[in-house]
Amino acid sequence: MMSVYWVSLLFSVGFIVVVLDLVRRQRLKEQYSLLWLAVGAGFVIMSSNTLLLERLAAFLDIKYAPAVLFLLGIIFCFVLILHLTVVTSRLTDQVLRLTQELTVLKTELEQRERKEGTS
Repeated sequence: MMSVYWVSLLFSVGFIVVVLDLVRRQRLKEQYSLLWLAVGAGFVIMSSNTLLLERLAAFLDIKYAPAVLFLLGIIFCFVLILHLTVVTSRLTDQVLRLTQELTVLKTELEQRERKEGTS
């Protein structure tokens, strides 16, 4: 039976391979890939260095050391969700502004066309 450390290590390495493939196929921008590669590398380090993980678990008073991996993953997910919410809010504002500008430009164009049509 595989230990949770090996499963975590294999998942982390697989995750890095998937991120690199997404960048190669231009499905993921390089600026975001750095974040994901850093997360993958962090999990590789934590999964392969059980002493570090156990020390961190002892410091946090967590009895089952592999649970630290899950805790770090959950914390990262919350931070990522917050970041994506901020980005979505900014994009929503930009879409609203662009829609308003487009409406103004369409109105001006229609008025010009009417003027030229009556002249």
